[in-house]
Amino acid sequence: MDAVRLVACDLDGTIVCPDGSISERTLAALRACESAGIDVVFVTGRPPRWVPPIAELTGHRGFVICGNGAMLLDLATAQVVEIHPLSPDAVLEVATRLRPRLPGAVFALETTTGYRREPEFLPRHEAARLAMAGPLPHLLADAPEVLKVLCRLDGGDADSMLEVAREVLDGIAEPVHSNPDGDMLEIAAPGVSKASTLAALADRRGMSARDVVAFGDMPNDVSMLLWAGRGYAMTGGHPQAVAAAAALAPPCEQDGVAQVLEGLLAQRTGRSPVGSEP
Repeated sequence: MDAVRLVACDLDGTIVCPDGSISERTLAALRACESAGIDVVFVTGRPPRWVPPIAELTGHRGFVICGNGAMLLDLATAQVVEIHPLSPDAVLEVATRLRPRLPGAVFALETTTGYRREPEFLPRHEAARLAMAGPLPHLLADAPEVLKVLCRLDGGDADSMLEVAREVLDGIAEPVHSNPDGDMLEIAAPGVSKASTLAALADRRGMSARDVVAFGDMPNDVSMLLWAGRGYAMTGGHPQAVAAAAALAPPCEQDGVAQVLEGLLAQRTGRSPVGSEP
């Protein structure tokens, strides 16, 4: 692991299990990397409002890339380092292009000041019930910094929706999804991805792709897995992520990230990885 200076790790489905837990083994492996002088960066589709519980659970005080690359947070200083928002005009253009191709689609916005939704975008989380609701022009009237647009189509198929969105939003915005069993797209500004913000962070810290090992499991991780010097998709992850990765890690439920990091750290130190034979 001599060349690896930064671990970039997706959260949900990668180190965060379906019940919301992160194993102690995984936490120990991430701490071991930091103790060895290796940066750990969480790279997630989650908006910034969902970061505090992860910070509390993990004790992480490094960088977090949120909103699929739309925001970079420094937890050590509680500062926003970068924001890459969609303009109000771009948000309206996204909706205008998608509605005819995805009849019945409804939209919500993740902004730097919270969540906003069209009235038909029914909340699925209790906290979202208190969000500002109204037609898109109303939601955009105060020109909020929009980190990502959420497009939901009840009964829709996320993979099929993504195929349509990539066609009609080419050059306009960056669509992805993070759940093939869901019915929602996550749409960022053009050129904004997990890879773009991770690459900029690495460059600022004097690193390149060859210094980075990355882990992910969904289409929103593809750009990062392709960019990193070593990209690991989680076994059982989305086919697009698996195809993009150089290698597979065991699934989240088997502490796959921890297993890989333990092995890489063992190579660096010349010691046997945790759980191996002496």
